[in-house]
Amino acid sequence: MLTVRRLLARGRPGFCLTHTAAAAVKNEPILEFKPGSSERQALQKALNDLKGRTLEIPCVIGGEHVWTKEIRYQLCPFNHSHKIAKFCYADKELVNKAINAALSAHREWDLKPVEDRAQIFFKAADLISGSRRADLLARTMVGQGKTVIQAEIDAAAELIDFFRFNAKYALELQHQQPISESPSTNKTLYRSLEGFVAAISPFNFTAIGGNLAGAPALMGNVVVWKPSDTAMAASYKVYEILLEAGLPPNVIQFVPADGPLFGETILDSEHLAGINFTGSVPTFKYLWKQASASLEKYRSFPRIIGECGGKNYHFVHKSADITSVVNGTIRSAFEYGGQKCSACSRMYVPDTLWPEIKKSLQDEQKKIKVGNPVDDFETFFSAVIDNKSFARIKKWLEHVESSPNLTVIAGGKCDDKVGYYVQPSIIETKDPLDPIMKEEIFGPIVAVYVYPADQYQEILHLIDTSTPYGLTGAIFAQDKNVIAEASKVLRFSAGNFYINDKSTGSVVAQQPFGGARISGTNDKAGGPHYILRWTSPQSVKETHVPLTTWRYPYMG
Repeated sequence: MLTVRRLLARGRPGFCLTHTAAAAVKNEPILEFKPGSSERQALQKALNDLKGRTLEIPCVIGGEHVWTKEIRYQLCPFNHSHKIAKFCYADKELVNKAINAALSAHREWDLKPVEDRAQIFFKAADLISGSRRADLLARTMVGQGKTVIQAEIDAAAELIDFFRFNAKYALELQHQQPISESPSTNKTLYRSLEGFVAAISPFNFTAIGGNLAGAPALMGNVVVWKPSDTAMAASYKVYEILLEAGLPPNVIQFVPADGPLFGETILDSEHLAGINFTGSVPTFKYLWKQASASLEKYRSFPRIIGECGGKNYHFVHKSADITSVVNGTIRSAFEYGGQKCSACSRMYVPDTLWPEIKKSLQDEQKKIKVGNPVDDFETFFSAVIDNKSFARIKKWLEHVESSPNLTVIAGGKCDDKVGYYVQPSIIETKDPLDPIMKEEIFGPIVAVYVYPADQYQEILHLIDTSTPYGLTGAIFAQDKNVIAEASKVLRFSAGNFYINDKSTGSVVAQQPFGGARISGTNDKAGGPHYILRWTSPQSVKETHVPLTTWRYPYMG
């Protein structure tokens, strides 16, 4: 980072960024928060500051704090009597005001040198890495129910990585230029999209919200950001950090709003240039359909990017290492209560290994502590995000109880008296096409189908064809031939594919994330190509000698 910063400090003209210098950006180290450590002390102080406190979070339109009469509250998932944040919904008029405020800043921001824009995001990353880390983690833990390690890998490490690596990629992109032949020179200008980008972010990753709004802004776009109701406290802190780092107020508008109203309003604007979305399949399909139906009104074809979750699998071959299978599945299925887009929720195990794997899963499940992640740092995961999520997961558990094909191997209970708690649940199914093996659950439930070990090839094809999703998947095998075979059969089953590792845990710049089929547009956030989606390149040719005749040589 020092190398990059020295180069950025050089005045223009004469700015020169080499690929070697840009490569100095590295992944943010994940802190351990051991008892007595400085980071743990800072976090404990930040958590204490939030106890019993309700943060007030306005809409921020054109740099001004605005309150409406439509008040909402973000509740703490593991103690829903605690209102962690008070906020308000923007009405249609206010959303339109936000769009106009963003558009007023577009030309100046688009023309700002990319080096200057990148510097803002490098500074924001440094703030999160340093003095703002504890507060952002505390808001993520209390507001979204994350344990300390899950908050750390999300709100700190991943968000920092998004900001730094996206800035690195943006700087490197300027070097991707066309060839020139005398007497002309050619260049590519990486302009922003013409109009505004709507960013619609989910609750489950603070980092995703920062990236959905931040990546388009980095590339010169102006953004109208609708944060998730259930991640409001952390999202607002990310917004404040960007402003503190030097982001001009009108570049990103912070607009909490009712989802359908927000969607309807942005889709009705002729200036809609793009949508950056993470959320449910039905919502994304709605946005896509409505944008398609409104093409006649838009100045440009809107750029639409979406990530929509998955029905992620662990396939186990008879040659697999059992310890890796068990530990990987426990982590993938139950970390953050199964509320990761990449969480394992279906598993295929050969009958020859099932008795041992079953016993190990049951033994390890008993060791999992579910509870308050703030008061007890030994908590492995906490409550699910809200009452809607709890009700949906409860219906799945009722489906298990009523189905003759399904058996509870471990867990299976839930309780919402204090928080929205669901036990880590392992379900065995006799039917590989039961809905529990095909539909997304987004909770701490993993279903297991036990197959005849010699029929693994049929199972591979079943995995590939039995759900419409294509986000993540993992295979566990020591047989190299089986690994090669499975990799071919499952080639389109997952955008992020893991061999002898769990289906979760992608790292920015190491495993760029995204899937296809109905899991999304697979634009690979965290990779070098993602930022290109937020540009509208212009090819420029300049000829340095006069054209002296219109005639060609063949004409004599």
